[in-house]
Amino acid sequence: MTDSNSGVFDPQRALRFTEIPTFMRCGLTRNPAEADIALIGVPYDGGVTNRPGARHGPREIRNASSLMRTIHHVTRFNPFEACRVADLGDVRLSSMYDPAIVAEEIEAFFRAVLDAGAVPLAAGGDHSITYPILKALGRTGPVGLIHIDAHTDTWGPFQGCKFHHGAPFRLAVENGVLDPKRTVQIGIRGGQNITDGWDFSEQSGMRVIFMEEFTRLGVDAVITEARRVVGSGPTYISFDVDGLDPVYAPGTGTPEIGGITTIEAQALLRGLGGLNLVGADVVEVSPPFDPTGNTALVAATLMFELICLLAAKTD
Repeated sequence: MTDSNSGVFDPQRALRFTEIPTFMRCGLTRNPAEADIALIGVPYDGGVTNRPGARHGPREIRNASSLMRTIHHVTRFNPFEACRVADLGDVRLSSMYDPAIVAEEIEAFFRAVLDAGAVPLAAGGDHSITYPILKALGRTGPVGLIHIDAHTDTWGPFQGCKFHHGAPFRLAVENGVLDPKRTVQIGIRGGQNITDGWDFSEQSGMRVIFMEEFTRLGVDAVITEARRVVGSGPTYISFDVDGLDPVYAPGTGTPEIGGITTIEAQALLRGLGGLNLVGADVVEVSPPFDPTGNTALVAATLMFELICLLAAKTD
C-alpha cells in the first residue's frame, strides 16, 4: 500500500501475499547501523542430536511472519513506529559442516550487530546457535537469561562434539559469558538417560522450573519468579519452540508432550516488559516435521511479542 500523503510504499500495509517475505515484512538491509532492532536468520542445524530440519526455520518463519500486523492487540503498541526494525538477512556460513567454524562466524556476525548499536533478535536454527550469540553479548561481562524450553541444554559433549543443541548454556557458563545465578529455565520436562544436564543447571545456581511447577504456580507467579532471578542486569531471552506442547509446535527436533500452551507463552513474554533486555531468539523450528506451517506461524508470533518487548526498551 502506498501512503496517500507521502507517496511512499509501505510493505507492512500491503497485501500480505505480495513482495519479498522478510521478517514481519520489514525492510531488508545488511547494514546493522540502519536498525535499532535487527532481525537475523541463522539457518543452521548441525547441532541437532536427532531430527534435523531447523536449517529451514528462518525461511519458513519469514513466510509465516507475513501474517503479522503492526499494532499489538493487547497493548496497542506499534513497535515499528517506536524504533527502526529491519531484517538483516541470514548469517552466512562458509563451513557449515564444521561446528567450531560455524560458532565463530555466528559470533562475529552478532558482534558486528552489537558494535553498530542494534539489539539482535534471531530466528534459528537449532539451539546451538545461542552459545555464540551469548559469547558476543557477554564479552564485557556475563548476561542473565530467561530460557523457555523442554530441556535445560546444559549437557556435556555428544558424540565427541561440544557444539550441539543440548549444550549451549553449559558452554556459556563455562566460558564466563552467562551468569547462572541470573538464569531461569522454564518448562523443563521429559525423561533422560542421565541427569547430567539437570544436575549442572541446579548445581551451577540456575533456577530450574520444571513443567509441573509451572503448572502448579501459574503464569503470573512464574513471571514474578523470572523477574526476581534476572533482576535489573542485562538479560537475554531464548525461546525453544519445544518448550511448547507439540500440539502447538509439532515441527521441532525434540518434541516433549505436556508443555506450555501458546496463550501461556504469549502471557509469559508480555510479563517480561521493563527488563534490561539485550537480545532474544526463537529456535528449533523444523518445518519438514510440520507440513501445516503452524509451527512457523507460532514462532513468527512469538517473535512479534519479542519485538514489542525490545522496542519498548529501546524507545
